[in-house]
Amino acid sequence: MVKILHYVVVGLLVLGVIYYIWTKPPTINPLIDRRGADALAMVQTHRALGHPTILQAMTEHVRSMKERGLNARLGEWRVKQVDGDLYEVRIQLRDKGVSGQWFEREFIWHANLSLKKVNAASLPADGITPKAPDSDQPSAPQTGPKILGPT
Repeated sequence: MVKILHYVVVGLLVLGVIYYIWTKPPTINPLIDRRGADALAMVQTHRALGHPTILQAMTEHVRSMKERGLNARLGEWRVKQVDGDLYEVRIQLRDKGVSGQWFEREFIWHANLSLKKVNAASLPADGITPKAPDSDQPSAPQTGPKILGPT
């Protein structure tokens, strides 16, 4: 009876793992997918408002928050192929405000590998990504990165 119970538990665990693998979100591991890694690198090294790159803008925001005694956490960079040469790159930023309330924002960019172009796809990402010079959209003031949340 004990052996049967062990086999049932192991079987349920195996089924759970298979179910998880089958239903997990379709994200691309940039270490495995070369084009996903290229999209991630293109976004991270893209120019940012007030900083040389988007990666530096994000890490500098976290560092400045911690210097002021406020907690800030940067999540993992995630890459997902949207269509052909178009990839979506996401990262979450959590800030703890002065009142103790947490703010969470998701920064999303679209990287087009064939055009070598990065576009902000979320409002938080739009606040730190400069507009293209040929864009018909009005440009944000160049006073520094606008990472929304407690400052």
